[in-house]
Amino acid sequence: MTFSIVATDGTAWGVAVASKFLAVGAAVPAAAADVGAIATQSYANLAYRPDGLALLRDGKSAAETLDALTAADDGREQRQAGIVDRQGKAATFTGSACHEWAGGRTGPSYAIQGNILTGPDVVDSIERAWLATDPALGLARRLLAAIAAGDAAGGDRRGRQSAAVLVASNDGGYAGSSDILVDLRVDDSPAPIPELVRLLDLHDLYFGKPDPATTLVLDGQLAEEVRRRLATLGFAHDDIDAALADWAGVENFEERLITGRIDPIVLEQLRQRHDRPSD
Repeated sequence: MTFSIVATDGTAWGVAVASKFLAVGAAVPAAAADVGAIATQSYANLAYRPDGLALLRDGKSAAETLDALTAADDGREQRQAGIVDRQGKAATFTGSACHEWAGGRTGPSYAIQGNILTGPDVVDSIERAWLATDPALGLARRLLAAIAAGDAAGGDRRGRQSAAVLVASNDGGYAGSSDILVDLRVDDSPAPIPELVRLLDLHDLYFGKPDPATTLVLDGQLAEEVRRRLATLGFAHDDIDAALADWAGVENFEERLITGRIDPIVLEQLRQRHDRPSD
């Protein structure tokens, strides 16, 4: 009922998944930084997620973990799962009782699997797209590009309903307070993957980290412009960094702040909000 890719780029571990199933992101993916990532699907055994991560933390490889999970599961012939471990070793499993078409592929740092698909070309397309993606895009973008290719190739033969992407990396979460870098879900939509891409765009806008090489020094005419726009919006303060922080906190751009400088993305958002017509 689902197709997924589990992968790592060596610094992050993640899963992208799509299905004709309500809220597939609540059932399939699990990931932890420097541990690995897991997808459990086809009459999903949700215990594979915590139990699998525990085995990976104990040093088991992806194949050893998958063997242990399925060996202990009387329903394994209806299950499907994919795992990538901390070293990038991958394993996939498709039980003999999974609904056709069902199967998987593995390669260096990735495992792809799907069931109730229009055919094997879905998995093949996911693999080709993954291998063609630019590592500079970041893991979440690469995973979504791969899963979108599978969807374009036919995907789940019953149709579309939900999709999700989960990525873990060290200190990747909000304010560096967790390892969950991206955790986005579309639970019920006729076009879940395009909507997931839109959400990832917003995630990058609000929570992406500024590139120090492109930030602008807040002095001279730029500082005066920023100060004037902030004051007009109700954020007047003698300290421009304090005024900017107050505004950014309200608009959810606090992850993009650097003292004494401004991210060009934040500057553009400030200009847009300042120039927006009043309701």
